[in-house]
Order: sequence, then C-alpha cells, then structure tokens
Amino acid sequence: MVVIIGILAAIAIPKFASSKQKAYVTSMRSDLRNLETAEEAYFFDNQTYADPNTLITNASYHMSAGNSVAASTILSSGWTASVTNTFVPATASPHICAVWIGGATKPFAADSVEGAPGCQ
Repeated sequence: MVVIIGILAAIAIPKFASSKQKAYVTSMRSDLRNLETAEEAYFFDNQTYADPNTLITNASYHMSAGNSVAASTILSSGWTASVTNTFVPATASPHICAVWIGGATKPFAADSVEGAPGCQ
C-alpha cells in the first residue's frame, strides 16, 4: 500500500508543479491584457500613454500577487511592457511575458501580433 501511494505521489507532484507554473504564466498574461485596457483608457483621457507604475500609483491598474511590471518603451505612439512573477524561476520556460502596442519595439523577435501578450 505504501509503495502504491509513493508511486502515485511521484507521478502527481511534478504534474502539480507544472500546473502551478502554468497558472502563474496565465496570471502574467491576464495582467498584460488588463494593462492594455488601463493604457487605452489613459490614452483616451490624455492623448499619450503612461508608465505602468503611474497607473498602479493612481489605482487605475492592479497587478496580481507575485507579478511585477516593467515598461521598456513608453511613447506617445505606443508602448512595450513585460511582466515577471516571483514564483516562476528565471530558468523556467516561459518566465517572462510581454506585449507591445503601436510604434513601440517588439519585446521578442518572433512576436508579430500587436496587443497579444507573448511569453518566452
């Protein structure tokens, strides 16, 4: 009986860890989609895009637990931002998600869809 439980645990634990990482990556993608909405609302009011940290400070955008956002490009014609999660190691794949809008630089060379969060 103990052997059977050990075998089942050996199978289930790696699958559980993989499921947790997928959930963290999903939360990073979701935060980027929410950032897009907040940026477009800000643009509508101000005719320019904001640094995501400004949106967090004025409470128009909230990050999920463990996620942090970094903006690499903020232009009046577009922006690029990336999200990482403290629970996803930098050696994991994927470990960073990013999105770009308008005249901003693509975060990943293979990312050709504007406004669609990509991860690598």
